[in-house]
Amino acid sequence: MHRLLSCVAIMMAGTALAADGVAVRRGADATVFGNCVPSLTVENKSDQTIDYLQIDLALSLANGERRLVELKSAYREGVLFPIKPGGQTTLKQQLDLSQPTGVPCSAIQARQVVRTLCESNGGKPCSITIQVDP
Repeated sequence: MHRLLSCVAIMMAGTALAADGVAVRRGADATVFGNCVPSLTVENKSDQTIDYLQIDLALSLANGERRLVELKSAYREGVLFPIKPGGQTTLKQQLDLSQPTGVPCSAIQARQVVRTLCESNGGKPCSITIQVDP
């Protein structure tokens, strides 16, 4: 009986761990002046407030080229928009500070995460798991 309770406790702990962290999924693409502008949606399932979140995507294009796109929760040097526990937000490309993709959304064949930057508690790295499905 004791072994059974130990196994159940371990399984429950694993389930609780899977529910924590931050889930990031592909958001709606937009077209601005003929350029694809991707986005990611964020759901903070942790008990930690995120001050800043940035995910860099490498976009593989139909012509064989690649583009790097930075998707951010806020301007890096500006006002932060914290993502509170249980909160959701959209990571966006800041078009005034970055190069456009130069292609329509139909030309993007694949997306790959190349960098994730998460800060909380006044600029300290986040201590939570971030799962990204671009």
